[in-house]
Amino acid sequence: MINYRKGLTDRPEYDVVERAWKIKVNANECNMNLPPLVEERVMARLSHIAFNRYPNEEEDLLKENIAKCFALNKKNVLIGGGSSEIIEKLFYAFGGEGKKIVYPTPSFSMYRIYAYAAEAVGVPAPLNEEYTFDADKFIETVNGEKANLAVLCNPNNPTGGAVDIDIIEKIAQNIDCPFLVDEAYMEFYGKSAATLLKKYPKLLIARTFSKAYGLAAARVGYLLGDEKIISEVKKAYMPYSMNVLSLVTADVVYQMKSEYEPRIAMMIAERKRIAAELAKIGGVKVYPSETNFLLIRVGEGDALNDALVRHNIGVRSFGNAKNLENCLRISVGLREENDEVLNTIKLFFEGRD
Repeated sequence: MINYRKGLTDRPEYDVVERAWKIKVNANECNMNLPPLVEERVMARLSHIAFNRYPNEEEDLLKENIAKCFALNKKNVLIGGGSSEIIEKLFYAFGGEGKKIVYPTPSFSMYRIYAYAAEAVGVPAPLNEEYTFDADKFIETVNGEKANLAVLCNPNNPTGGAVDIDIIEKIAQNIDCPFLVDEAYMEFYGKSAATLLKKYPKLLIARTFSKAYGLAAARVGYLLGDEKIISEVKKAYMPYSMNVLSLVTADVVYQMKSEYEPRIAMMIAERKRIAAELAKIGGVKVYPSETNFLLIRVGEGDALNDALVRHNIGVRSFGNAKNLENCLRISVGLREENDEVLNTIKLFFEGRD
């Protein structure tokens, strides 16, 4: 007999089934690889790595460079395998039987899975009808449930909307538990709650290198927070959990962030252009976005997705998912890719697909 851990069989999965799409705009990735100068520096750094040693120095260096950017100490920084792993560890650290973790819905689908894995009670706080965020309701839910952790994805995935920093401060002022702001898409928004860290010691900021900096394959993220909280959360990690290849690559990228500024500006411009073009199509509702993707709602989401699949275009279709019925999330790709996606959607609504 094979006996698995209690609850494992019923644990929900994250759907990562993929295919070789002609145009892949379904995972909020950056559709550009490393800038040439960054790639050159990465290869040069890797050529001097002592692969026989554990990556203590490389991790410390990355922490120091990140901390310096925020006028913090390296003890205020925790590195993880993407912000996703960091969030999973936070749920573990603050979870446990009977503990409650509050997060908006719809939002990052892994929050529910991480809460389940941490044997905590996930408490979804619904967004308003148009996916706007109600801070008063969120605060009321956090306090009413006596939550052990509150989480806000800002800007939000998959809806794309963002919450102003003064609203985040209002939440921090009015709840007692640790408060995580998941800023995976912050670079496209430009406004970070990191400015509030020194004022609110229970505030935590999670960031990733996967989106704006195109390091999805490397799996690197970081957490900013109070030294005592960082020290406790770190206990949830195995020793040497990060590999030297990812650490060195992320460190080079972080030091060369300016190389990415034109790319980020281009993705923002493309997002605005795509949104404007989609809004011209009758039957398409486009939700406001401060990210590298757009959420749209149509009358027949599955039919539109099928049409895109026939053209070998991969987008994220939510089907009949609660609160996301007939919605599709479309990442910003290269301009020529975006044009083909737009043309395919237009042909569908013209009945010519």
